[in-house]
Amino acid sequence: MVEALVNFFRNIIPGELTVFILSMMPIIELRGGLVAAKMLGVDLLPAMLICFIGTILPTPFILLFINKIFDWMRNTRFVKLVDRMEAKGRSKFAQIEKYKTFGLLIFVAIPLPGTGAWTGALIAAVLNMRLKRAVPVIFLGVAIAGCIITILTHGVSMLI
Repeated sequence: MVEALVNFFRNIIPGELTVFILSMMPIIELRGGLVAAKMLGVDLLPAMLICFIGTILPTPFILLFINKIFDWMRNTRFVKLVDRMEAKGRSKFAQIEKYKTFGLLIFVAIPLPGTGAWTGALIAAVLNMRLKRAVPVIFLGVAIAGCIITILTHGVSMLI
């Protein structure tokens, strides 16, 4: 999926902007953005910064507005979508709720499908976690995930 999007954007917009857009998308986020940056030949340090900013940019908005959006959507025909999204969040937050802030950090930091800033923000919102508490934890988790993916995409040789 990421490769198809990268090829589509390759000739239309600069690589850095492609990486930024991909990093803002749910599911793809920083993990896919760093892989796309490697494929597009974007330098490592700018790619990491672009991906980090692209991934964290939607986070405060999700935390602030997702519950209001869900409340509005419950009065429309999208009620099943809201129920599925909340169920996804609730299915993942049993362990997070147990460990609170540390659980959210680990959840966001593990670079696997279904984890990341978007889902972490959704879980924090469903748990009614305060913005001042959730945002720094999600930001740190994204930074840790970025380091892990950078090592995986650019290899251990860059550390030597």
